[in-house]
Amino acid sequence: MNILILGGGGREHALAWATLQNPKCDKLIVAPGNAGIAAIAECASLDILNGSAVIGFAEENAIDLIIIGPEAPLAAGVADDLRAAGLIVFGPSRAAAQLEASKAFTKAICDAAGAPTAAYARFGEAAPARAYIAEKGAPIVVKADGLAAGKGVIVAMTEAEALEAIDDMFSGEFGEAGAEVVIEDFLTGEEASFFVLCDGETALPIGTAQDHKRAFDNDEGPNTGGMGAYSPAPVLSDAVVQKTMQQIIHPTLAEMARRGTPYQGILYAGLMIENGEPQLIEYNCRFGDPECQVLMMRLGAQALDLIQATAEGRLAEMQVNWAEDHAITVVMATRGYPGDYPKGSEIRGLEALPETSFEMCFHAGTRQERGSLLANGGRVLNATARGANLAEARDRAYAMIDAIDWPEGFCRRDIGWRVLG
Repeated sequence: MNILILGGGGREHALAWATLQNPKCDKLIVAPGNAGIAAIAECASLDILNGSAVIGFAEENAIDLIIIGPEAPLAAGVADDLRAAGLIVFGPSRAAAQLEASKAFTKAICDAAGAPTAAYARFGEAAPARAYIAEKGAPIVVKADGLAAGKGVIVAMTEAEALEAIDDMFSGEFGEAGAEVVIEDFLTGEEASFFVLCDGETALPIGTAQDHKRAFDNDEGPNTGGMGAYSPAPVLSDAVVQKTMQQIIHPTLAEMARRGTPYQGILYAGLMIENGEPQLIEYNCRFGDPECQVLMMRLGAQALDLIQATAEGRLAEMQVNWAEDHAITVVMATRGYPGDYPKGSEIRGLEALPETSFEMCFHAGTRQERGSLLANGGRVLNATARGANLAEARDRAYAMIDAIDWPEGFCRRDIGWRVLG
């Protein structure tokens, strides 16, 4: 098979790495890719938000399967364009991707499906939103309705913080994403990520994870796109997974199908679990980043078979074969992230790192220039490892971190603390 992956971050590097484990893959192209991806696959310069450009490229390169990594092409309707051209695509339609593109849409789906989620209100102007916060008090959660690259959610522990978030959103800090806001009750419990493949009819759970959103150790500092993750998530026991499927996933998928927008792709449910009861925080319509890295490390070659079956509507005949293993990924970011940070610092030492089925350093934001590897983003590297237990996986991942020579980078040293203490 000739396979095209759209995207250029750590998630796509992990997807590419797992895809290449499968002998079914004859040729792999990633667009646009990054310096790490270029070491294992062909990279192409392509506007991945332009459906016509992707179609032309796929036809020229005899592509058999297209895997859409990030959310922006999904929200832009690229999956619809590709399917209309007769191509096999992994990723939901624009209408189905509203589950991520609009917080208010997801809340409406939950209301219709009876799925447990936080009570909420939706606002298009600042004044009534501010009045609502004054009435409800804090802690409270303020969300930009649209896509904000994982940064449009403020968990406000004080009313002042919530009111500042309202002012920021309506003053344009998150662009069009903040033109409307959703304000939610603050949920208590333990947060976890649950991943389900869906082909429009069948839903197949393929893994659990927990990530670390705060920038610094001890869950301190600002929220980020994720500073590390591990899989599996102990809080998502078999009983909790069963409840999640029955109370949240199946009713959501049934409601989407009822509306004429069946869901096809990966559905990522962010959950809050308290006393064994799951509630939905949010949906994402793509693999999480950095959760994808630990899932791919554990799934390996079978990831491609599962993705292909999803895209072709054959999920009912598939099953996931999990090893009794654990995986962890530690993000190295540029100092200053998630605020302002410089680009272009040199990273050394990666050529000496192991590249095995137990250890891989996935690139998130890197570029090659005149023979040097340079940081080209906020989150830059993902030191990812697996082991018989989480402690073994952690030790392998941090051994990789310690071998990287990059003074301008930083990481958390406590990834996996909920399990490891």
